[in-house]
Amino acid sequence: MRTWFPDREFFMRSEGQVRFIKVSSRVQMIAAGAAAGLLLFWILSISGMALSSYLANQDRLSMLDREASVAKSESRVTAYRDDLGKVASDLKRRQDFIDKVVQTHLGDLPTDVQAGETVSNSTSEAAKTVKKVSMVLPEAAELVEIEARQLAVIEGLTRVADRRAAAAEAKLAQLGLNPKAMLAAINDPSAQGGPFSKLATAADGSVDPRFQRFGLSLARMDALERSVAGLPQALPASLEYISSGFGFRADPFTGGGDFHPGLDFRGPHGAPIYAAARGTVSFVGWKSGYGNVVEINHGNGLVTRYAHMSGFRTVVGKPVQPGEQIGLIGSTGRSTGPHLHFEVRVGDRAVNPRPFLEAVPNVLQKTGAIAAQPRR
Repeated sequence: MRTWFPDREFFMRSEGQVRFIKVSSRVQMIAAGAAAGLLLFWILSISGMALSSYLANQDRLSMLDREASVAKSESRVTAYRDDLGKVASDLKRRQDFIDKVVQTHLGDLPTDVQAGETVSNSTSEAAKTVKKVSMVLPEAAELVEIEARQLAVIEGLTRVADRRAAAAEAKLAQLGLNPKAMLAAINDPSAQGGPFSKLATAADGSVDPRFQRFGLSLARMDALERSVAGLPQALPASLEYISSGFGFRADPFTGGGDFHPGLDFRGPHGAPIYAAARGTVSFVGWKSGYGNVVEINHGNGLVTRYAHMSGFRTVVGKPVQPGEQIGLIGSTGRSTGPHLHFEVRVGDRAVNPRPFLEAVPNVLQKTGAIAAQPRR
């Protein structure tokens, strides 16, 4: 630093006199330092002012951005409210359509609750919810009203399904069948499978309990009504007369007591034999004691058996309808003469076919009484 600021001497002449002024290196450095300090202070001051102005400007721009964002959000909320009204209007029209279709095809849905039904009447609770939501969020009032109507329809349809299931169950019980056992055969988990496809009624994947009850009621109704549809509903042969009934009897060969698991229809050799109900042929062939046999699986554990045939008119796997010919009357197997041995089996247990056939109009009336001469 001393090389930059060497000691300096100045000559000053005044009134004929010469004076020497010496400025030392130290004084020069102090003066230079003071000047540099003043310059630095000036630069910092200017910079601070510029920075302050910049920050203030940024704050103002940020505030303007926030104001614009708020204005934009308010406009979006307004748009959403307008869209909400449109969505509610569309949903209302759809619900009106659903109500009209249900009214046309099913009539007024039941609102009363009967014993054994799986759903209650939530109309009063729904009305309270509509009122509460309308007070808190008026824009959603129409939506919550549509939701209440939707739930009312679901509850009504659930009652319809429950009552149809109860009617089918009563018919099965009237015929001496056990509806619970038939449902158990349908829902046997030992022979089920397929890809998992979860059903949900909410965005979070959950299922509203009322919709879940509706699905279960529909499944139960469908199973029971399919059981009824598979019941024998046509005569398996032209009714000349029943030569042997269901239950205990005197064996036609030995004369001793035995159990006869079906009905014997006497008829001429070669007369047609018909399927008694809708189903799928599950067996065609020979069985010991029965001779030539056809069996039809009607689902839900119910099978009909046709025995002692002289010929077949069907094959395994063929779907058949009530009254469709499946064979010819004969006397094959353990038989004393031409006749059809007809059995109804539920879960491989023989049940009395008479109640099923008595449900067919004008069938098995008193004129069709069991003859004295039994056949097997």
